[in-house]
Amino acid sequence: MPHTSPFRGSFTALVTPFRDGALDEKALRGLVDWQIEEGTHGLVPVGTTGESPTVTHDEHKRVVEWTVAQAAGRVPVIAGAGSNNTIEAIDLARHAEKAGADAVLVVTPYYNKPSQEGLYQHYKAINDAIGLPIIIYNIPGRSVVDMSVETMARLFELPNIVGVKDATANLARVSQQRQAMGPSFNQLSGEDATALAFMAHGGDGCISVASNVAPKLCSQLQNACLAGDFRAALTLQDRLFPLFQALFVETNPSPTKYALSVLGKIADEARLPMVPVSDKTKEIVRSAMVHAGLIN
Repeated sequence: MPHTSPFRGSFTALVTPFRDGALDEKALRGLVDWQIEEGTHGLVPVGTTGESPTVTHDEHKRVVEWTVAQAAGRVPVIAGAGSNNTIEAIDLARHAEKAGADAVLVVTPYYNKPSQEGLYQHYKAINDAIGLPIIIYNIPGRSVVDMSVETMARLFELPNIVGVKDATANLARVSQQRQAMGPSFNQLSGEDATALAFMAHGGDGCISVASNVAPKLCSQLQNACLAGDFRAALTLQDRLFPLFQALFVETNPSPTKYALSVLGKIADEARLPMVPVSDKTKEIVRSAMVHAGLIN
C-alpha cells in the first residue's frame, strides 16, 4: 500500500478562543505561533477540543483559514471536518482542501449510530470528494459507534484514507490495526494519558489536548518516543501525568481553557452548553501546572 504520511509527533487539538461570545482571531493566531515556537509538530483546529459542536459552519471555516494562514506551512494542519451528516462533512472537507489544510480529521458519525457499512460509505463519499489525506477519528465514548479494525482495513484500500486518531484507550487496538494494515497506516493516539504506551505499541504520535497548555513538554515526550528512548519519555510522562488527568476533571475543553487563561494566552470563555470550571477544578488544574513546571 503506497500510503505515506508526515503526521508524526505531537499534534495539538487546538482550542477555539472566544471573547465576548465571538471568535478571538488575535488569540488564535497567537496560539498558533506559540505552539510552533514551542516545538509542536502539527495543529488540529476545530475538533472536539475546538468546540466544533457549537461553532457555526462559517466560524468553523474561518478558524481553519486562520490556522492555515498563520501556520504558513511551518507545520502540517489537520483540519477538523467531521459531521454525522455526510453532505456536511464533505462540505467541510472540501473547504479545508481549498483553504490549504494538509489533511482532514473526520470523526465517526455520532448520535445516528451508523452500521459498519454505513461508516464505510460515509468515509468513502468523503474520500471520493477530495484529494487530501483523511484521518479517521475513532472515539466511541463520544460518538457511540466504534469502527472495527475490519472496516478500517477496507477504508485503507482507498487512496486518501491514511490513518486513525484512536481514542478508544484500548492499547490492543494499536497492534491489531498494525497487524491488519501494516506500519504505513498512520496511528495517532487520541488520549494523552495512554499516549506513551500507544507509542510503544507502534504508534506515530498523539493528537493532544494537554499540548495546548504544555506544547514543549508534549513534543519532547513524543520526540523521545519516536527516538525509542522510552526511559526519557517516562520521565516526561511522570511530569505531565497530573496535567493529563486534571484537564479532564470536568469536560474538555473547559479545564484547558482555564489553564490557558492562567498562562495569559486566551480568555477563560466557552460556549454553552460548556461552562467555565468550578473553583475546585481550578485548584486541581493549577496544582498540575505547578507539578509540570508551567507556573510557580
